[in-house]
Amino acid sequence: MIVSIEIKSVELLAEGAAFGPVGPYEKVIGVAHGEVDPRAASNKGIALIDKAPVNARGLVEYVTDFYILRPRDPAKGKGRILYEVNNRGRKMLFGNIADGPQGINDPQKVADLGNGFPLRQGFTIVWSGWDPDAPRANLGLGLTAPVATDGGQPIVQTVRDEFVSGTRGGALEVFKLSYEMASADGAKLTVRERQSDAPQDVAFVTVDARTIRLAADGPQGGKPKPGFLYEFTYQGTKPKVQGLGFAATRDFVSFLRHDSRALAATGGPISHALAIGFSQAGRYLRHHLTEGFNRDESGRRVFDGILSHIAGVGRLFFNVPFAQPARTNTQHEDNRAPEAWFPFSTATLEDPFSRRKGSLLRGDDSDPKLIETNTSTEYWQKGASLLTTDPLGTRDVTLPDNSRVYMIAGTQHGGRAGATTDPGPNMNPRNPHNPMPAVRSLLVALDDWVTKDVAPPSSRVPTLAAGTLVEPDKTGFPAISGAAVVRVMNKVTAGDNAYRTLVCKVDADGNEVAGIRLPDIAVPLATYTGWNEYRPPYPRGELADRDGSYLVFPADKIASRYKGRGDYLGKVEAVVAQLLKDRLILQEDADRYLEKARGETRVAA
Repeated sequence: MIVSIEIKSVELLAEGAAFGPVGPYEKVIGVAHGEVDPRAASNKGIALIDKAPVNARGLVEYVTDFYILRPRDPAKGKGRILYEVNNRGRKMLFGNIADGPQGINDPQKVADLGNGFPLRQGFTIVWSGWDPDAPRANLGLGLTAPVATDGGQPIVQTVRDEFVSGTRGGALEVFKLSYEMASADGAKLTVRERQSDAPQDVAFVTVDARTIRLAADGPQGGKPKPGFLYEFTYQGTKPKVQGLGFAATRDFVSFLRHDSRALAATGGPISHALAIGFSQAGRYLRHHLTEGFNRDESGRRVFDGILSHIAGVGRLFFNVPFAQPARTNTQHEDNRAPEAWFPFSTATLEDPFSRRKGSLLRGDDSDPKLIETNTSTEYWQKGASLLTTDPLGTRDVTLPDNSRVYMIAGTQHGGRAGATTDPGPNMNPRNPHNPMPAVRSLLVALDDWVTKDVAPPSSRVPTLAAGTLVEPDKTGFPAISGAAVVRVMNKVTAGDNAYRTLVCKVDADGNEVAGIRLPDIAVPLATYTGWNEYRPPYPRGELADRDGSYLVFPADKIASRYKGRGDYLGKVEAVVAQLLKDRLILQEDADRYLEKARGETRVAA
């Protein structure tokens, strides 16, 4: 439970700018002090909770950062929380669903908030810390959690860290360890180009207890090879009770909904709470459900509705001793990091390997209304087909009435407005197709579902029955001059066993035929995929980390397909009208699509 909150500042957001009829917002920054009973059934599932220090009342304490945007006039807001799970301490909401700039954790100007969509909707927007290792620089949100001990003595365990230079971030100069080394004795660093290769020992130098680097006299002169997999095995110590992050989210949201003291933070009463999470944060929300943390300590539901975006069937390497929640399993990197395990779907199914039955949902009154949206990438990298098939991919399954799944065709992981086509370490240009118009509409649908009991659109995914869900080498992808074509995918495994995961069939242009087909796919000027391939010096033939491809149509193909801009515009208008009717885009996005089509210079006037 939350014992107390400390508000550090309250100030006008963006100098008092008005966001539609809701008007100005205020920014509230502070910390919440919480404690949990390690003996309570609701907390016993937290890893290492029995080894955490306790206070005089026998309770385990934590502190979580929080950041709230609230309507200055509560009467003009919805009185509903939109809680965004932060991603590695970062706020992603405005850079994604509001088409805003990336990397802004403390918005100061109207421009920092993109189109202001969630503010114009009237939500009280809430963030809080859950990851004890999340960076707190630039107002990153973290959790202060205790270090577990064994009878007062440090806990020591073998830890494996993986490092790759130049793919997910910049070139690495040093390797930052997940945990402090208890000792460098017996520590070992290896390197391989691909997971299937035999690892080779590499000399290293200890910089400090949390940092190593390659030996300067090694074959690379101390520089990691781009894209190669470096694995460091060592004796780690001082694990934090990371799973307290689930309890902290549960407790803080419940506090905001039900405790009168929370009015100092929310400004007004709260009737409902929705949650949204992007990528790691979407996986966090799926994990939150399966661990039972959508029921608070008084038995009340925490989130009434959840929208998980680009999580696939993933969860987190989190609520375990010596957790590493920042890991994300893809075909090339972190391939051995535990992330996806049965149950995958909200349908109740049987695991063919363990013979255990289960569902992502618990089947009780703690279950929220759940919407899961994914891009094409999650079908190639994150096993997303298992959301709507049995674990062996032999049949489509029926989801419960409180669950929906959507694939947004021809989009890549992390797709957003303004995304670059720069290929980076890849063979093909990156995919710039923005899935957020569909996500915005589905967030509105989730809100209506929760508050008005208006069901959202039916799920939109490729299926076995329609013949649109196929093996990765049977998509029907056409020959496109100069394009690198991927025909492999990341596997979802249980030990030596693999579940059958599938991808979407494509049309003669290479665009996916199922899911939500936004105008860029339905009336195309290019081929958009959820996959790409690394180029040298990165491992050729390996599936690129979370990137898609963008393959523009030649001018003659565009000219032969469309009889001038009027023809093109008419086709876009028809698609937009149908998407509006199906409640898969909002009117404001329909208007943007039409404006873009009117000015499309690639189609002759």
